[in-house]
Amino acid sequence: MSAAHSIIKTVGITKVYGMGDIQVAALNGVNIDIHQGEFVAIMGPSGSGKSTLMHILGCLSQPTAGQYFLDGEDVSQLDKVQLASVRNQKIGFIFQAYNLLARTTALQNVTLPFLYNRVNPKTKEESLKKARTMLELVGLGSRMNHQPHELSGGQQQRVAIARALINDPVMVIADEPTGNLDTRSGTEIMNLLHQLHEQGTTIVMVTHDPKTAVHTQRTINLVDGQVDTITHNGKHRIETAEVPYEAN
Repeated sequence: MSAAHSIIKTVGITKVYGMGDIQVAALNGVNIDIHQGEFVAIMGPSGSGKSTLMHILGCLSQPTAGQYFLDGEDVSQLDKVQLASVRNQKIGFIFQAYNLLARTTALQNVTLPFLYNRVNPKTKEESLKKARTMLELVGLGSRMNHQPHELSGGQQQRVAIARALINDPVMVIADEPTGNLDTRSGTEIMNLLHQLHEQGTTIVMVTHDPKTAVHTQRTINLVDGQVDTITHNGKHRIETAEVPYEAN
């Protein structure tokens, strides 16, 4: 069996903000390697550079120096249009605030990435069929026609996860995915991420919470824009009461 290939590989990634004599290095020579099928957390205190690193890994911004290989492709110097195409094709995003469109059903929210997919366009029927499959996967088969205000926080995050998966990305980036949820809903979302990981999804989770990070295989700790430590956690499913996914 061949070893899993790198989904993320950074070589000396640096990000500098400011001009002239006033410059701040948010990242300073970051080298990380994340393989296909891994579940990895990125942690660090405020100002450590974790949000800047997430933006670069998510092709939302470019490094000042260094190289970033995403699924074997050097995306370091791509322009904004090219980066947008890469994001749509290869990356699924899960945000703390869900970022769902109001007055739009769960089903319509999940199909949104298809509107920007110029490489592999789908018909309306194909889009809806795939979106239904994704919503069933996250336990929202009976909530497809509900709008965000009719859903709990945990259900809204499930919609966001279904949307992140709709284009079959090579990885999912989760930015504080349980940050707006109560303990029970947050536990259910983490267990759903475990389920997706067990099915082969590569997940990179940015968090400030060590109790959340420990449920990944590895934690990459940033301090002052550099990798400080890498902790191997194993993987841990959180124990919860047996309740249907749709209950919260």
